Amino acid sequence: MQKIRCLIVEDEPIAAEILEDYIRQVPFLELVEVCTDAIYALQALQREPIDLIFLDIHLPKLKGLDFLRALDKPPSVILTTAYHQYALEGYDLNVVDYLLKPIEFSRFLKAVQKVQPPRPAAPEQKEPQERPFRFFNVNKRMEKIYLDEVAYVESLKEYVRIITREKEIVTKFQIGELEKELGMNNLLRIHRSFLVAKDKITAYTATEVEVGGKRLPIGRTYREEVARELEGL
Repeated sequence: MQKIRCLIVEDEPIAAEILEDYIRQVPFLELVEVCTDAIYALQALQREPIDLIFLDIHLPKLKGLDFLRALDKPPSVILTTAYHQYALEGYDLNVVDYLLKPIEFSRFLKAVQKVQPPRPAAPEQKEPQERPFRFFNVNKRMEKIYLDEVAYVESLKEYVRIITREKEIVTKFQIGELEKELGMNNLLRIHRSFLVAKDKITAYTATEVEVGGKRLPIGRTYREEVARELEGL
């Protein structure tokens, strides 16, 4: 349960200590600050998020009810005073409760249970990202391939074999054309006959890479670039 963050606005030290002690005894309350007048309380509200104010009516400089009227969007308020004649005026200001001093703990507990706890911030809803895919013509049937599942591509002259984790297809494409068509940063040309998905490489040497348990050769003219790419991973 999220705690209710409390501010005490009280100029009498003994009354403030009693409220502090009561707050510490209630698990769902958290004391943020104690202010001796309304001016300090206004500064505290600007510094910290506050859910509940325990507000004394008779304060120096600015009276408690005048302070409450001055707030644009006040948090929940429980008035504390020795004078019951202010109760009606306090309720006109939508206070949660009105505690008469000396305040008994049972009465304090009854009052704070009327305060609605702050709602936890809703987690930010992120739009689900659609996985990129492409349809390829396989014997006049269009096959869907998710690009993040491609392990490697093998050239078969006028055709290419595309191998994924679950299947392989053969479609009419030259490997260079396919490389440009897909425009995937994850695909690495290691040989005139092979494109490899970098994140699917499980091992490599200076002359070959291993993908899905299959060893593929690194062409001599590609070795320097491949080494640079793989060392940077």
